[in-house]
Amino acid sequence: MNDRNLWRRGLLGLVLASCLGLSACDDTGETAASIPVPPAETAATPAESGQAIAIAKSNETTRLESLDALGDQPLPRRELDIQSWLTEGGAKVLFVEAHQLPMFDLRLTFAAGSSQDAGVPGLAMLTNAMLNEGVEGKDVTAIAEGFEGLGAEFGNGAYRDMAVASLRSLSAPDKREPALQLFSQVAGQPTFPKDSLQRIKNQVLAGFEFQKQNPGKLASLELFEQLYQSHPYAHPSEGTPETIPGIDADQLRAFHAKAYTAGNAVIALVGDLNRAQAEAIAEQVSDALPQGNAVPAPPAPSEPVAGQQHIDFPSNQTHLLLAQLGIPRGHPDYAALYLGNQILGGGGFGTRLMEEVREKRGLTYGIYSGFSPMQTNGPFMINLQTRADLSEATLNLVQRLVAEFLAEGPTQAELERSKREIAGSFPLSTASNSDIVGQLGSIGFYDLPLTYLEDFMQQVQALSVDEVKAAMNKHLSPDGFVIVTAGPQVEQKPLPAPSEKPLKQPSSVPEH
Repeated sequence: MNDRNLWRRGLLGLVLASCLGLSACDDTGETAASIPVPPAETAATPAESGQAIAIAKSNETTRLESLDALGDQPLPRRELDIQSWLTEGGAKVLFVEAHQLPMFDLRLTFAAGSSQDAGVPGLAMLTNAMLNEGVEGKDVTAIAEGFEGLGAEFGNGAYRDMAVASLRSLSAPDKREPALQLFSQVAGQPTFPKDSLQRIKNQVLAGFEFQKQNPGKLASLELFEQLYQSHPYAHPSEGTPETIPGIDADQLRAFHAKAYTAGNAVIALVGDLNRAQAEAIAEQVSDALPQGNAVPAPPAPSEPVAGQQHIDFPSNQTHLLLAQLGIPRGHPDYAALYLGNQILGGGGFGTRLMEEVREKRGLTYGIYSGFSPMQTNGPFMINLQTRADLSEATLNLVQRLVAEFLAEGPTQAELERSKREIAGSFPLSTASNSDIVGQLGSIGFYDLPLTYLEDFMQQVQALSVDEVKAAMNKHLSPDGFVIVTAGPQVEQKPLPAPSEKPLKQPSSVPEH
């Protein structure tokens, strides 16, 4: 396998793993709104690296004092026996018993993302970011030292649909029990100290200033405003410069009491636990949360008006973002749309968009497309950067390629190739305990069947060319794009002629 195919296979695996379950795809790939802001979904939880079978039989009696000793080699793919139940407080629990490693992963997922901000953008983000800033008798330093001293890891993040809090710990009782006690306090009884709140607000406001120098971020903000208009998805998860300064601790307490309830929570557990231990952990965590019911999901958005907006920005490159409303999570057409998009622009090298825009013409370093299903209609997006003086021609080319794909559909060869690649990458979706706990959290949050992962693969493999073409045309229109560009106003040039041989070096490189 050549380097290009290796790269494609690796990228496809990462995309598949996230779009099957993790909330990056559910939340448009937007950066997690935790502070400091880390990259995408991977940082909303403890580090999402693979975990190794750490102790050979010759060393089974070795006592582990830290997660660091477990290494990062992925576990092999295994069948998942997902068990599910409700706690007395109404939290939905999904559990997979996995004794290969002496550890467990716990993830709480709440319908407490920015779609629940109720007219105060940034409220959900600040509430989540403040969870580990203080509990009764402990400040942020003591909390961090408490987890570190137990060899445990805490993570949190907020998105448009959801907010998460997660724990990774060794499963030995002397490590597990104090880690769970501290985690339960952090998730269920944060004190929201005023000094920490001001520090975090200052960091967020500084981030807004930095965003002004990022044309891609500016284009993304404008795109969501145009695509979702007055819908709760329209504003950014991190809030706005106008709203963040006025949010106070009382508002955070009220939001926590409403949205961090047991009835609004999904508890995902994976690891070295038996059913009785998992039930006890779930009840402990559920009892520590405020008691209350689930909050309602956001309404369906209205159809946007197709059109183009430009943001004038001094740079060598122009960012191009194209979007339409897609589908909600759990939609029956998702498998067909996922497969179709892998052929169009979601699978890296070899896709229609990458071949025509990068390989044959060298117009961009990379072009990607994708559906991001959420609680209601998430976006379908295409994004790329290109030379400023070729931006109009490149945009026209992309729109033409989408129109041709919708009119013609995929070829049988493209369909079979993508099916093979998806099947080959599928084990990555459950390669580690942290991967699995992410899948469980998403399955529970979006109320998907427990057999969702296997069902998805079977659906993909059974699809025909006509079914994929029909699904893509049902949900996308060649003339329906909301388009935002960000770059300089310069004289435009015509497209270069396509090359029969792939260009070794594209003529545009990503800006940092």
